[in-house]
Parts: sequence; C-alpha cells; structure tokens
Amino acid sequence: MHEHEVKIRFCETDLLGHVNNNNFFIYMEDSRIRFFDDLELVGDDWNFILASTKCDFIKQVYFNQTLVIHSHVDKIGNSSFHLIQEMFEKESGELVAKGKSVIVQFDFGKQQSHPLSEKMKEMLASYQLAAN
Repeated sequence: MHEHEVKIRFCETDLLGHVNNNNFFIYMEDSRIRFFDDLELVGDDWNFILASTKCDFIKQVYFNQTLVIHSHVDKIGNSSFHLIQEMFEKESGELVAKGKSVIVQFDFGKQQSHPLSEKMKEMLASYQLAAN
C-alpha cells in the first residue's frame, strides 16, 4: 500500500465551501506521481499515459482538512495496470472518495502501448493487496 498526504488549500474549495470535485483528480494525479517516483518506475523519460480515470465522491471535504491517499495496484496487464486510490480524512479516518485509474506504458515514437518489463510487473505486484 502506498500512502500520500494532501492538505486542502482554500483555493481548492468552491462557492459551497467544500472541495470542488475536479480537485480530487489532481490529488489522485499527485499521488500517482509519488507512487511512480517511490517505485522508480520512471527514469529520464516519462513513458506512461492515463487511459482512464474515475472517482466516486463519498463525503464532502473542506479547507484545512488533510487527506491520506492509499494507492494499491488492482490488476497488472501486458502493458497496463489498474491503480485504486482511496482517500481518507486523516483525523476521522473516514473514506471520502475512491478513484480508479488505468495507466498504460506508451511508446510515444511508435504511438502505441509498450509491454511492461518483468521487473516492473514484480514491483507493481508488491503493491497489490492480498486476496481475502
């Protein structure tokens, strides 16, 4: 399980006083980048694209709260993997949002997907949750 914290800034709230839904995708992106960095998946060249993303909004979040984002790999394919990101309010521990992303390793020169190496698959597998 990968973990990343985000402190909610005032500029991320809307007229209703809660975090605007677009910002959850930014939090997910920030956490994904930290995940890539911590796994050392990316070298000098960025070779991943986001093929799909979704987020379910469960509870409102407000300025000055801190979110803890837990990320884990759900599925590993030939050239892609699925990342689940659950966002919890730090103080209460309540789940406030849950996202899912499909990330593809991509060859920008050929404009097509590129297979994940066995080493990458092993590193990603270390972040898969054990089956219940």
